[in-house]
Amino acid sequence: MNTISHQSALIYVMVVVSASDGAMSERELKTIGTIVKSLPAFREFEEHRLLPVAQECAAILQEPDGIDAVLGLVKGALPEHLRETAYWVALEVALSDSRVMLEEIRVVETLRRFLGLDKLVAAALERGARARYQVQ
Repeated sequence: MNTISHQSALIYVMVVVSASDGAMSERELKTIGTIVKSLPAFREFEEHRLLPVAQECAAILQEPDGIDAVLGLVKGALPEHLRETAYWVALEVALSDSRVMLEEIRVVETLRRFLGLDKLVAAALERGARARYQVQ
């Protein structure tokens, strides 16, 4: 199996969540760009590579068992200390367009299990993400 960088793995996570409902909204794409520009995990990532990395992920997802291949690449590329970050970016993308679809919930839950995150840690990250997007 090929390997990818931890930055690519985080982008793959965001693409998987965004594409899970069949459409990547403008807000989701903007959120992905903002995360790549601002998150310390992307400090050494060249921003012009965002689109090619996202396209690589999309191409893999089109293959049979593509989601399993993407998740395998993500898990192999992410050091333990960035697994919570991966879950957080997944939540950010899912919540960014103010409509979390059932497919997105399923993908986020699959990510939690696949990354081996404790349910309490995941619940804390989820609560923080929800608080961030509260309107009133």
